[in-house]
Amino acid sequence: MQFLKTLFWVVLTVILVLWAKANWANVTLRLWGGLEADVKLPILILFAFLAGFIPPFAVYRARLWSLRRRLEPAERRSVAAPAAVPAPVTVSNNAGDRVATDSKAWPTA
Repeated sequence: MQFLKTLFWVVLTVILVLWAKANWANVTLRLWGGLEADVKLPILILFAFLAGFIPPFAVYRARLWSLRRRLEPAERRSVAAPAAVPAPVTVSNNAGDRVATDSKAWPTA
């Protein structure tokens, strides 16, 4: 499975590099005040992708951090105070008295 994941990323990288090489042309951006900037098209697309990806990713990571911070005290309490083990239950039947336990095999009576 790791091989397929690596193969996918290698193929995707090769495709992106070939696309960037084929489209390596200047794009003129008209900025405010009559300023113009010449930028390579793949670089412009990369910055546009990052401008749209980074803010939601930062919000996601901040929310995840906040939820983990709220959950940690409860996890520490559950580890510090283990659940009480109930006492064994005595069961009477015709074959004799047996004690119910947590083991898979019945105890010999």
